[in-house]
Parts: sequence; C-alpha cells; structure tokens
Amino acid sequence: MAVEHHPHWKDQFERLAMRIGKKKAIVAIARKLLVIIWHVLSKQEADRHADQAMVTRAIMEWARNKSTATRQGLSRVEFVRRELDRLGIGAHMDSFIFNGRTYHLPASTRSG
Repeated sequence: MAVEHHPHWKDQFERLAMRIGKKKAIVAIARKLLVIIWHVLSKQEADRHADQAMVTRAIMEWARNKSTATRQGLSRVEFVRRELDRLGIGAHMDSFIFNGRTYHLPASTRSG
C-alpha cells in the first residue's frame, strides 16, 4: 500500500526494483517501514516522510474520541499543538481541516 499510495515509497521502490527486482524491492521497503515503525513506537519520533496534515487529523481524532485533551485540561487544538510540538513536526502549521471544519492552532513553542 505504501508503494502504491505514497510518493516517497513509490520512488524508493522504483529505484530498488530496477536494481534488485520487484520482489526483493518489496521486502526492502517492508523492512524500511518496520524500522520507521520501531522508531515511532519506541522512541516516539515522528516519521520524517509522514504527511503532517494527516498526522494532525489523527491527533485531533484521538483527542476527540478519547476525550484525552479535556482530561488534561486542554482544548482539542491546544492538545493537537502540544502533541505536534512533542513530535517535532508542524511548527509552521497555523490551521488544519478536520471533518470539513478549519481549526486554528495556537503558536508553536518550537521554531520552524
């Protein structure tokens, strides 16, 4: 799925497939994805190839469905900003669209 739908992984796959063949390229991409997943889960680092808008919407969904933000005394957008800052992404984002509505984020505590 990543090779079909994500430009970075599609480019990686095409380069590898020319060199080592399609089957080995798929295995190589799968391994790279597993390494990224390990870093995301164990070190709580953001994937540098992740779509920041998609990550932002996922955090908003988490805040909304689990009432995580309100339990911590934050508005949903404050929670989203805090989590983006913690992951080290989205410092330049000032708004995002979630379920057809535009939400405005507070200023980042990190620079650019």
